[in-house]
Amino acid sequence: MKTSISTEIEFNDVPLAAQKYTRVAVLLHWLIALLILTNVALGLTAALLPDGTLSDNGIRLVIDTHKSIGITVLGLAIVRVLWRVTHRPPPLPTHFPGWEQTAAHLAHIALYVLIFALPLTGWLHDSAWVAAASHPMYLFGLVPWPRIGFIMNLDAATKERLHSQFGVLHTACSYALYGVLALHVAGALKHQWIDRHSVLRRMMP
Repeated sequence: MKTSISTEIEFNDVPLAAQKYTRVAVLLHWLIALLILTNVALGLTAALLPDGTLSDNGIRLVIDTHKSIGITVLGLAIVRVLWRVTHRPPPLPTHFPGWEQTAAHLAHIALYVLIFALPLTGWLHDSAWVAAASHPMYLFGLVPWPRIGFIMNLDAATKERLHSQFGVLHTACSYALYGVLALHVAGALKHQWIDRHSVLRRMMP
């Protein structure tokens, strides 16, 4: 009986089930993370490959898939926020130092902001593309997806300027996300392997 009880108690005498995120939250967390990592790979592929490495159709496939995944992440992020609002996440262990709890909350806020900012700035960037009207967008080549109308209706010179500015902003958001993700992962590994707190199980299936 004592062994059974000890395995059910991890932080502050809270049952293990109460320490874990819900299955839906876990699924959304890992699905969004996987899609973001895929989009990082696609974005770097399009940016770093030498000219002529891919055919025009190949480049369009990479870019269009990158856009489709970005819109998908935006939709999943909305679902995740709604789920979080209606399903309270498990609290952080109270024996964590106050600064670590504050840092964790700030990192989560930054992640949510950037997960929304990246696809939105990408959508704005794409909508300001001068050739957007003649190149309709389809999610994964199947579902028609609109551009942002008031951006598309601007004059060509303004769109060209905004296209460049939104592109810079999109890139800045991506680098910010890389930094916050690195801190997020480093913090989780620190607690798991150095502090010996089983925090990873909170977000494991």
